[in-house]
Amino acid sequence: MRLACLTLALSLWISPATAFEPEDFLRIEGTGDRVLRILSTADLDVFTPYLEAFHRANPTLDLEYTVASSADLHREISSGAVYDVAISSAMDLQFQLANDGLTQRYRSPMTQSLPDWATWRDVIFAFTTEPAVVLVSTEYFEGLSIPQSRQDLIEVLRDNPARFAGSIGTYDVRDSGLGYLFATQEARATDAYWRLSEVMGRLNPMLYCCSSQMIEDVMSGKLALAYNVLGSYVAERLADQSEGRVQILRMTDFSNVILRTALIPSTAQNPNDAGAFIDALLSIALRDGADGWPLPPLNDASPAASSAGFGPIRIGPALMVYLDPLNRRNFLAEWENAIVQQ
Repeated sequence: MRLACLTLALSLWISPATAFEPEDFLRIEGTGDRVLRILSTADLDVFTPYLEAFHRANPTLDLEYTVASSADLHREISSGAVYDVAISSAMDLQFQLANDGLTQRYRSPMTQSLPDWATWRDVIFAFTTEPAVVLVSTEYFEGLSIPQSRQDLIEVLRDNPARFAGSIGTYDVRDSGLGYLFATQEARATDAYWRLSEVMGRLNPMLYCCSSQMIEDVMSGKLALAYNVLGSYVAERLADQSEGRVQILRMTDFSNVILRTALIPSTAQNPNDAGAFIDALLSIALRDGADGWPLPPLNDASPAASSAGFGPIRIGPALMVYLDPLNRRNFLAEWENAIVQQ
């Protein structure tokens, strides 16, 4: 098996629909003439093991794996770009693609084994549950209590502005699909979101497109904390790090938990292999333990946990509320007033 990994600067493959520039690209060559094209928000660091496992079971297939932001992925599929599978952590944008009729139905014994909350009408299939966490640098918090809730975090930031000015990282929700999903869901669930946003806004926060760079900047000491990064990426990044430099916090008052989902776009040219790939993801997702795979399994969550704010965000029409253009404009205006305090 030969792997050809092309970075953003060297990638020769660009979608003809919008000529967007991929964040990363991986090709695994097979021995046959069929190609499975996957567009995904999952970084190569965490997703290559899944691709390699599928290729071992299907060695005749060529796999082309393109990494994009959630917003770019949505734009590509909406504009008719040709991919066989689309994988994203931005559940609302995935649901919008399905709602707009831009997906193909797929049904198999494996998809039918999913719990109701992890699938929608045979077009969207969840294969992970991933909480949003806060990653903090213990050096910045030396002598201070480590916050356990949003109210704790509000108080420690408000009481120590000199220490934390310019060292808070969070998503730029104007550009990040996942960041927008986290922000809107959190704003619906807790009033503390806007109070915390205003406190962070007074500290000149650093705004990011994605979890990976925020995590890296906490690790390097550039940031004191990264707010609402994907816990799965943190765990993967910290696997080989010494303990004590950083700490992962899952807020005790409310926790966003996203479902990473896969779907088959209506433009797919190889839907049969796309279905087989989704089945392979689900067979891993429904395992009992997390050992051996970078992303967490699709653990069942009770309705009680979800209603209390600690279960996964549900796949359904409610995800469309903040995608309405007027609602989005209003939310972004309020977010900018809180975070971007000129």
